[in-house]
Amino acid sequence: MNSLRDNDIASSAVTGTVSSLGHGLQRIVAPNPSPMTGPGTNTYVIGDGSDFLVVDPGPDDDSHIERILGAAHGRIGAILCSHSHPDHSPGAVPLRRLTGAPVFGRDAPDDGHQDATYAPDGSLEDGQVLHAGDGTLRVLHTPGHASNHVCFLHEQQGWLLTGDHLMSGSTVVILPPDGSMRLYLQSLHRLRALPLAALLPGHGAAMLDPRGQIDRVIAHRSKREDKVVDALRRERAVSLDALLPRVYDDTPVALHGLARYSLLAHLQKLVEDERVDADGVTWIWRER
Repeated sequence: MNSLRDNDIASSAVTGTVSSLGHGLQRIVAPNPSPMTGPGTNTYVIGDGSDFLVVDPGPDDDSHIERILGAAHGRIGAILCSHSHPDHSPGAVPLRRLTGAPVFGRDAPDDGHQDATYAPDGSLEDGQVLHAGDGTLRVLHTPGHASNHVCFLHEQQGWLLTGDHLMSGSTVVILPPDGSMRLYLQSLHRLRALPLAALLPGHGAAMLDPRGQIDRVIAHRSKREDKVVDALRRERAVSLDALLPRVYDDTPVALHGLARYSLLAHLQKLVEDERVDADGVTWIWRER
């Protein structure tokens, strides 16, 4: 088993490694690297006593499950899922079978993008407080990337476990119809107001400038929306596929299939803002 420097919250996330990031906080990087997941899904093990919390168990992979069990000395009190996308929650099933630990997460939407094995034993409610070692985790419902998405705030340390709401060095895909750009931005503004020391994402290394990173993402989404608005003002009426290469001209064409989801989310937000109309095929700029 590889390991990184002990108690170094800023250490790089490397596929297949177990790292001690701080007192009572370990990160296990799953062996599922990809353009979408970076070096792999980050599973966090929190606690230093008889029971540990596992946040985002990741894929159902034997080597990953063994690393999680080793980090928790086999003593897992509960398994928490930030959401139910297939790179975050399938490991809950084998961990529950091996330890008897209950699984908690919000109910999954039926949108075709969810982990089919996901079946939480209990729900996570906004504001709910969970004990984690000698500290507490507060559940924050943060819809946007997914309607059932939550973040976890370690209240004593100011660590925010962000799931897929914020990612290191990148931006997340918003997946309509379940995902919502409007709710995503609202959730970002809510998180920005919290007293945070570090963002611990579901993919990539920790981010030690929480407010700056949140501002970066808000600015990025605002700039992208401005490009959508500019194109619509010029064209007046245009299809999503015609907009895509114009709005994402700074994105590799190979990623345009994913970008298409976020573009749709931007357009739906503009409809909700009563700035754009849609007839099912064409997006139409509303005169002001």
